Amino acid sequence: MRRARALRLPLPATDLRALRERVRALAENRPGVYRMTDSTGRVLYVGKAKRLRNRLLSYFRASYPEDKAARVLHAAHDIQWEYVPSEFAAYLSELRQIHRHRPHFNLRLNQTRRAVFVKLSAGPAPRITSGAAIGSDDTRCYGPFRSLGRTAEAVRTLADLLGLRDCAADMPIVFSGQGDLFDQPRRAACMRHEFGFCTGPCAGFVAEWDYRQRVETALAFLEGRTIQPMDRVVAAMQAAAARSEFELAAKWREKFEQLEWLFGAIVRARTAIDLLTFVYRDPGALGDDRVYLIRRGVVRATFPYPATPIEHEAFRAVVADELERAEPETGPLPTGSIDELLLIMAWFRAHPDALRRTTPYLQWVS
Repeated sequence: MRRARALRLPLPATDLRALRERVRALAENRPGVYRMTDSTGRVLYVGKAKRLRNRLLSYFRASYPEDKAARVLHAAHDIQWEYVPSEFAAYLSELRQIHRHRPHFNLRLNQTRRAVFVKLSAGPAPRITSGAAIGSDDTRCYGPFRSLGRTAEAVRTLADLLGLRDCAADMPIVFSGQGDLFDQPRRAACMRHEFGFCTGPCAGFVAEWDYRQRVETALAFLEGRTIQPMDRVVAAMQAAAARSEFELAAKWREKFEQLEWLFGAIVRARTAIDLLTFVYRDPGALGDDRVYLIRRGVVRATFPYPATPIEHEAFRAVVADELERAEPETGPLPTGSIDELLLIMAWFRAHPDALRRTTPYLQWVS
């Protein structure tokens, strides 16, 4: 029975024995990044390793088809690899190669990131939502946050207070003032409008300028420029208490606590990102140390560590040039760099000793 089952499995894309012998003969136990490719050279998978030879040989010991590693190897025609100075460099190079090649197995098998973001969608009537995935129509992102549940509750409260829609992205939008479009009686597509939680841009119940102003208020709150939604909640809570409607007042207090948590979480996230601005000296596995210019969690440049006075002066000029560049916005996150930001945050969280090898920019130019 086992033999019959094995015969039904598809054959490997290449001679695995010959491929293993090439890895055994040529690969070294150094930090590196590797690529599994098909017969046309298309990259199927990108991986990293602190000890490259051990990692590659482990693929040939994996059980097919149960193990992910064996399934990737079974589909590959060749393995390409390159060495990098350190484990940190391997993490960074792997991420950038995944972004460049968009390998099938990385996108299909990687787990969803644990960080949560608050996002603004595109379109005539933008939505404020929360989640881990950044969509192609998300124009602004805030965070990252740890708690999916608390973030979702706070975003729901913010959207309800401002009357922002939460329907499908492709919902047709019709603003008021469009006259002859409304020969038939108007009705919103969901009950949120009836309950007073949505201004109804799907049925022409709100003007475009009004809806846009509500979106701007939400963004100002998410960027720490206003606490207007919280003021409204406090006023409603006090009014309910004055009428002795204590159950209603308690509900308003719950909404206040949700918004207060979100506002504080945004401030903490922004502070954490701002602190990730320094020059990081990363020790190489073979003594080939490198320095990374990191600004708000994004690597701006990397160079061999300056060992001589001339190299030090050259690097000093690079740091001075970076300081003269305009400071990145402290509001929304750069959507194209979110994965790198999360990588940098995770690296220094997992390796607190690495922070001892960081220095402020000004220390290099003073």
